[in-house]
Amino acid sequence: MLLKKLIAGIGLAAFMASASAGGLESLEAFVKNARSGRAEFTQTVTSPPKEGQTARDKVSTGTFEFQRPGKFRFDYKKPFAQNIVADGETLWLFDADLNQVTQRKQAQALGSTPAALIASAPDLKALQADFALESAPERDGLQWVKATPKSKDGQLQSVQIGFQGDSLAALEILDSFGQKSVLKFSKVEVNPALPASTFQFKPPAGADVVRQ
Repeated sequence: MLLKKLIAGIGLAAFMASASAGGLESLEAFVKNARSGRAEFTQTVTSPPKEGQTARDKVSTGTFEFQRPGKFRFDYKKPFAQNIVADGETLWLFDADLNQVTQRKQAQALGSTPAALIASAPDLKALQADFALESAPERDGLQWVKATPKSKDGQLQSVQIGFQGDSLAALEILDSFGQKSVLKFSKVEVNPALPASTFQFKPPAGADVVRQ
């Protein structure tokens, strides 16, 4: 399931020294200054092709909101309705088609994940406790930072975060199975006033709730 791969995997050698510094500086500025945010996203997931087959892309769209420290939500709208909500204590994953909710303790579920990189960590020092951060070459008009988890126990191999100035623009996630997820953000708003209800989740009536 895309949501589980995003979290378990559901948010970091340059051409020149100045470009190298720019990527890390953009990440630090984003973590420090973007206390809340809202954006639309398109996610493309590409799995390694099976023998004799061509790799197929799965495309999803939705919205993303966050508030530091530790609150965020991904609302997938197309092609399937799914939600990830972190309220600061609990991480909720809801699959509307299955009418199933997965409930996990947030402290155990995040750690070295893309969500921690872009939405949960309070500062750069907190990120460096879980990730090795290094600049990556500029491409597609963006400055990039590569984040490699220090823990080798998870499914996440690496994450690259792309910035346009200090604004979040893209997220590229590579898991240990060779699957690549690319999220491109648009209509990014920095520090909007988000109501507390944004990060509240109540399982729908009749939904199957699985606690992990």
